[in-house]
Amino acid sequence: MARIPYPDIDLPAYRPMADRVRKERAGWVGNIHKLIMYSPQVFDGYMHFLTAIRQQAALDGRYRELAIMMVAAINDADYEFNAHAPFALKAGVTQSQIDALRRCERAPDLAPADRAVIDFTEESTRNVRVSDACFSWLRRHFDERDIVELTLTIGCYNMVSRFLEAMHVDHDYPTT
Repeated sequence: MARIPYPDIDLPAYRPMADRVRKERAGWVGNIHKLIMYSPQVFDGYMHFLTAIRQQAALDGRYRELAIMMVAAINDADYEFNAHAPFALKAGVTQSQIDALRRCERAPDLAPADRAVIDFTEESTRNVRVSDACFSWLRRHFDERDIVELTLTIGCYNMVSRFLEAMHVDHDYPTT
């Protein structure tokens, strides 16, 4: 159970925010969105930022989802991991690769660029600072824009996973 109650999103103060989420998230208002609605200004920034990361960035969805899944696994954020598994599958990540990520491992069939993303994500999430060797490995596979967007994705989903876990947000993601 969440540490604070979810607001009634049908109340006038929350309805416009709930409608925005429904429009941008295929009709679904997640519990994480509900809690963030307690701060309308932060909610607005959160929605703009996550929409840019998930829907407007040039970074290939496969790399984005590999990073998000690794962040979630490291931070033991089941909500985030389970919510993103369908997106990862849709982006071409296999079930065996997802299963390995859940254990913070690398599946043997990962391409070198996939491994670079996962290594960079792990170092950034666990250590904050990334070694020169890890960055050089990433740089061999990605251009400046991809690296910036990947780094922002990692930071963003570290924030999301920490919010989910600190607030004990209940799992409510769609299962179909």
